[in-house]
Amino acid sequence: MTREQLEHLIRAAAVIADDDAIVVIGSQAILGQFPQAPEPMRRSVEADLFPLHHPERSDVIDGSIGELSPFHLTFGYYAQGVGEETARLPEGWKDRLIVVQNENTRGAKGLCLEIHDLLVAKTIAGREKDVDFLNEAARHHMAEPEVLLRRLETIEIDPAVRRLTRGLIERAFRA
Repeated sequence: MTREQLEHLIRAAAVIADDDAIVVIGSQAILGQFPQAPEPMRRSVEADLFPLHHPERSDVIDGSIGELSPFHLTFGYYAQGVGEETARLPEGWKDRLIVVQNENTRGAKGLCLEIHDLLVAKTIAGREKDVDFLNEAARHHMAEPEVLLRRLETIEIDPAVRRLTRGLIERAFRA
């Protein structure tokens, strides 16, 4: 996905949900802070998002511009309407959101996770693609491991998951 494609999804989701603020919490939130993120981090054709003021309208977004919708078939990318609870996020994440707002969003605000919050959430999820995403961020020096570990400590998760996540972060930044 490109930054312009993400902006298009923000614009469309804002109109569909009648909400001027769209939170992007999936991997493509990287495009908020790093519009030219490395290609391996932009491979996804979907953006996980929800309307900030009307989160209950995520289903409407999903049905209108989601997977296999006419929008997806026309443009080759789509929005996945999700809930805030989809990702395990560090305390204070809302205060660190990166704003994407320009002519292409037609004034709507895209609120993208900050890199450290995004990486912690993806690493907790722990899927192979999430670990690959973390490793790519480490390889390109896009985050600070100390910040990741500090933010990890603010999330209530099973101690075994915390240990595994901590180990993944330490390995990624040691390489």
